[in-house]
Amino acid sequence: MICYPMGLPEWDLVRLLLEDKEGDACTQYGHETLDPGSSTLWFAGKQMINEKPLSEYLGRHEKTKAVVKLQKKGAGAPSREPIVDPETQKAMMAWHYKKQEEQKKLAENEDDSYVGNAPWASTKSLKGHFSGIGSIRVPGIP
Repeated sequence: MICYPMGLPEWDLVRLLLEDKEGDACTQYGHETLDPGSSTLWFAGKQMINEKPLSEYLGRHEKTKAVVKLQKKGAGAPSREPIVDPETQKAMMAWHYKKQEEQKKLAENEDDSYVGNAPWASTKSLKGHFSGIGSIRVPGIP
């Protein structure tokens, strides 16, 4: 045991399985045993063939973590696990709907008509101020 010179920790599932003390510590799949001759390994949606080395599936990087699933031969690829649990998905959809409603309200309230007639919004007010013609009014022109 190079990795654990003092032995496996008490909480490790491998130790519990080896000592037959798994109890509730194992998952629902821990109680089902599959014969090595009638089962196949699956990684990344591909069936792993016994004759090929692992480096063909995982690459040459030695720190790669691989989640491999065991399936009966001829049963096809195992089903994929959902990326997000249902509660989180509901929360994400509620947040998205709330943001969408806020965007609709902001789009409705985008009335910029008051800006066109305001003296502070005039694009020529700075030039008129420095040239001294800002307060001159011509009769008939607003």
